[in-house]
Amino acid sequence: MVAIRIGIEQIEQIRHHAENTYPEECCGLLLGRIADRDKLIVEVRQTENSWEVELTELLPIKTGSKRNRFSIAPEVLLKLQKEARDRNLSIIGIYHSHPDHPAIPSEFDRAIAWQQYSYIIVSVQQGRAQDIRSWTLDETHQFQSEEILTNEP
Repeated sequence: MVAIRIGIEQIEQIRHHAENTYPEECCGLLLGRIADRDKLIVEVRQTENSWEVELTELLPIKTGSKRNRFSIAPEVLLKLQKEARDRNLSIIGIYHSHPDHPAIPSEFDRAIAWQQYSYIIVSVQQGRAQDIRSWTLDETHQFQSEEILTNEP
């Protein structure tokens, strides 16, 4: 089974971001390193959810709101990609929340996902972060569960 390693404080950062953004989806980037099949998250970077229905002409699913969709602005993605590269890191994944829904990828999540990334989803039920799970895409573009291994601080 594929696994991703993340610090307890980084999990708490994601949970906190998800609760503070509720009832909208939060989103952010996972910076780290990949060696063979081992993924290590070094830093979690919060981003703004820039979802706007008017900007969805290139997306396969064109409906929704920030309550059930997220988007990271391309200029933010490029800036953080350069910043990560300058520190010998890579963007290895994306996290986002599912307000009042399980931490299971939606069809929208699958449609916009990239195979090389991990996708951490946190379920936020009535304003409280609950379940947190990680997913990767397989060669048939289906999500597979990815074990989350936590590092002690």
